[in-house]
Amino acid sequence: MLLRILAAADLPATGHFVPKAGWVSRAWVGDEHVVRLNNDGRFRDAYRHEAAVVNLLAGSEVPHARHVAHGDSPDGPWYVSERLPGRTLYEAWPAADSSTRQAIIESLGTALRALHRVPAPAGLLPPWLASALAGKPWSAFHPPVVDATLQQVEAAQRVRGHDSRLLADVADWVQERLALFATDRPALVHGDLHGSNLMVDQGRVTGLIDFAEALAQPADVELDTILRWCAKAREFPPTPDEQGLDEITLTDVPRWLNGAYPELFEREHLRERLNFYDMYGELTLYAHHPHPDEREAAQGRIARLLSGHNHLDGLVW
Repeated sequence: MLLRILAAADLPATGHFVPKAGWVSRAWVGDEHVVRLNNDGRFRDAYRHEAAVVNLLAGSEVPHARHVAHGDSPDGPWYVSERLPGRTLYEAWPAADSSTRQAIIESLGTALRALHRVPAPAGLLPPWLASALAGKPWSAFHPPVVDATLQQVEAAQRVRGHDSRLLADVADWVQERLALFATDRPALVHGDLHGSNLMVDQGRVTGLIDFAEALAQPADVELDTILRWCAKAREFPPTPDEQGLDEITLTDVPRWLNGAYPELFEREHLRERLNFYDMYGELTLYAHHPHPDEREAAQGRIARLLSGHNHLDGLVW
């Protein structure tokens, strides 16, 4: 399988590759290249989208892995990129001391500022997300798309057994807050930044990786995943069989990131905007998740969010 991909990418079938598992992909990490194979049919266009986004970064100051080749095979879509120095933040974080951790997050702030300055094509969306918004089966539940939030309220109202009074309150809540985004200019947003999608080495970020969920949205959408990761790190393991980081070790991350990239935190009504992004995510779970228990849990979080509380309550930035 690996040899077939290397041949298709016109790369020599030499060198040592270490296999790695993931949520929807398999990977082989070599000395110079990383090969990924997507064997989840729900995300078949993810690598094509990622290649297009990574090509937008050419010539920018965004640290990233250069795209080498991508294509399709009988085994599934594949993607080859250069290998970046270091390890993922998830791997490096536990052994890093406080000063190293702070330097990494400050480096992340610099990288994000550069990313958000890259011109994003209007309406840029991952193909699976565009299909989901058009009514096709929902493949995942993030990142947020501001102007599709009311659409998710309507989708939730079509779910058998939904709480109609709750969703009426949600519709009013969303309508009242849409004006917060009226003057926003879309930025290129990674959309899935957490410990497994950052490469680090010697106290700095060497690359943002996995742009399969990148899209054009307000820049502070980036904080939706980052702050959720800080608050609920155990829910972000690199594979289903591993454990996420301890949230206690991430307590200072929002403050360090704010110090390095204050513009990201200076939006007026930032907490309300972040609550809005969270509401979008909970609504998509309530409307589209296949498991009733997950939908019920989302309903509870929606009710709590209407009262002004969510996972952000304990974070300080």
